[in-house]
Amino acid sequence: MSEHTRWTPDVDVVMPVRNEARHLEAALAAISAQRYAGRIRIHVAVAPSDDGTSALAARLAARDPAVSVVPNRSGTTPAGLNAAITASSAPVVVRVDGHCELSPDYIARAVSTLARTGAANVGGVQRPVGATPFERAVAVAMSSRFGTGGARFHVGGPEGPVDTVYLGVFRRHPLMEVGAYDERLLRNQDYELNVRLRAAGYEVWFDPELWATYRTRPDMRALARQYYQYGRYKRRVLARHPRSLKLRQIVPPIVCTTVIGGLVVGPWWRQALLVPAGYVAALASATAIEGRRYPGIRLRLAAALATMHFSWSAGLLRGGSD
Repeated sequence: MSEHTRWTPDVDVVMPVRNEARHLEAALAAISAQRYAGRIRIHVAVAPSDDGTSALAARLAARDPAVSVVPNRSGTTPAGLNAAITASSAPVVVRVDGHCELSPDYIARAVSTLARTGAANVGGVQRPVGATPFERAVAVAMSSRFGTGGARFHVGGPEGPVDTVYLGVFRRHPLMEVGAYDERLLRNQDYELNVRLRAAGYEVWFDPELWATYRTRPDMRALARQYYQYGRYKRRVLARHPRSLKLRQIVPPIVCTTVIGGLVVGPWWRQALLVPAGYVAALASATAIEGRRYPGIRLRLAAALATMHFSWSAGLLRGGSD
C-alpha cells in the first residue's frame, strides 16, 4: 500500500477571523463535515470585532469540542494565523479563512496530495461567490485571466508546482522551519510565505481537484480598498524577494499608467488617445466574453475589472508603509 493511501495524520485547521459573524458558522460547518479518516481540530483566532464574532465563536466552541478559540489581540491576519499555529500541534496544518467553505473532500484530498508529491504546501482553486449582482460580477472578474493575470488558483490549470496557492495545506515541519507567516505583511503574506518555502528547497503544489469558496467584497469602495492593499503589499514582497516578480504582475501598472498618460496628453496629441481606447476595447471584449453566463452584470463586471486593475496598480506603484 502506498504512503498516500494510508497516511491519515491528525490535522489542525487554523482560521483567522475578524467581523465574520455572517459567515463563520457556515465555514466551521464545512470543516466539520469533511470526509476524512483522521482527527481534525479547529483553532479559531479571533481578532477584536464589532459584529458579535467573538461571542459567536465562543458559542460554537462550547458546542463542539474540536473547536477552540485563540485570542488575536493585534487583530491582523498573519498574527492570527501564527497564534493558531502556535496553539496547534498536528503534523498537517490547514489554513481556512472565516469567509470561505471547503469542498467535502478537501482535507482528505490535500493530505493525499501532500503524501503523493512530497510537497510542503498544496492548494487548489479559489471559487469566488457572491449574493448580489455586484458581488457576482466581482466573482466573475476574479476568475478571469483579464482580471487576475492567469494564476492557476484563480483560473484553474494542470496539476503541478506553482509559485503560490489559495489558502494552503502545509506539512508542519517546513512551515515552522521557514518561520510561518510574516506578521509585518497585512496582505500578500501567503504569497511571501510560499516564496520562502520554495527558496528553502520545498515545493508548493497546485491540485485542480481541490477547491474552496471565497466571498467577494460587497461594493466598489471595498473592492478598490482590497486591491489597493494587495498592490501595496505586493510591492513590499517584491522589495524583499525581487526574483519572485512575474510578468503578470507588471503588466497592469504599465497599462494603467499609459492609459492615464494617454488621457492627459490626448487633448494636445490625439494619437495618445489610442492607448486608453485600446484599453476600453480590451475591457469591452473581456466583459463580453466573461459575462456571457450573466448578461445582466456586464456593466458591473466592466467596472469591477477596471477597479481591480487601477487600484492594484496604484497600490503597487505607491508601496510604502501604512
